[in-house]
Amino acid sequence: MPRSDESDCDYLFVYGTLHPDRAPAEIADLVRRFTCAGKGTVAGTLYDLGSYPGAVLDESSPRQISGTVFRLPQGEDVLVRLDAYEEFDPEAPERSLFIRRMHGVCLDSGQTLPCWIYEYNGNTGCAAIVQNGVYSRH
Repeated sequence: MPRSDESDCDYLFVYGTLHPDRAPAEIADLVRRFTCAGKGTVAGTLYDLGSYPGAVLDESSPRQISGTVFRLPQGEDVLVRLDAYEEFDPEAPERSLFIRRMHGVCLDSGQTLPCWIYEYNGNTGCAAIVQNGVYSRH
């Protein structure tokens, strides 16, 4: 799988522990520098995986995953750090826990914005579905 051009997107759709209010210490310094661009949704199913959620995108799904869109800070290795936290290896996506992909997010304003999103790549098996699409565990 070719590596995405990381300069193409400045936005990240966050639905779980990458939110500045929920980030663990290992990533908190980075996510505190995110700039909020608005609330939004994507079509798919949100799973409760215990200490974090996992989104599975599906344009045909009647379910919506709610989250927040953030503008990423410039410079540094922002996506490299986020990829490491989400256990995404661009060179081996099939073995990654999450896959970072570009996806359109429908903002509450009605605008659609292309954003990075980390999609869960594991087995959802017995995981509970978050029925309202909003992850709220702190």
